[in-house]
Amino acid sequence: MTVSESELLRLAEKIGEKAGARFVLGIVGPPGAGKSTLAERLRDVLNLTAQVAVVAPMDGFHRSNAELDAMGARARKGEPDTFDAEAYVAALRQVRGRGRVEWPTFSRITDEPVPSGVVIDGEPIVITEGNYLLLADGPWKDVRGLLDEAWFVDVPDDILVPRLLERFLAGGRSRAEAEAKIAGSDLRNAALVRATRDRADRVL
Repeated sequence: MTVSESELLRLAEKIGEKAGARFVLGIVGPPGAGKSTLAERLRDVLNLTAQVAVVAPMDGFHRSNAELDAMGARARKGEPDTFDAEAYVAALRQVRGRGRVEWPTFSRITDEPVPSGVVIDGEPIVITEGNYLLLADGPWKDVRGLLDEAWFVDVPDDILVPRLLERFLAGGRSRAEAEAKIAGSDLRNAALVRATRDRADRVL
């Protein structure tokens, strides 16, 4: 199911109902589902006449490769514990206000977080997107309560796998490395994330 113009208008109306407070929308789904694409489309449409929306990706809270190497977790990059979930929750709490927040992003070129990759500065709507926003355990459990609304983007594995393969090949992995990463962790992560879809307000 796609997001229609009427859905965007409904979202804009809900933002207006917040009477000056910030509206935080979470977009959730398995790796390769198109979360970033949807978040960016929403932002661009909402910003056609004024700067009202900004995207704050969960991927900015990937632990650095050096930290993952120290944990012995580099091969599992992308699993829940390879993110700094506590820092993500703390940043969302900052976002609940209307102050200026420097938010990290993630570079697929360097495969590392980018500090202060985006600045949130007064926009009434913040769209945060990622895999684990609806997990109910560990530090992730606090995320759902910080979202005004959550959308789940579900895509079957036969579509996810080619998308992930293309992504990894473009990022410099060999085909064998990419296929091993998909089979070894990404499909397992997808199953974990799909188990949280009932906590979303809307499934796309």
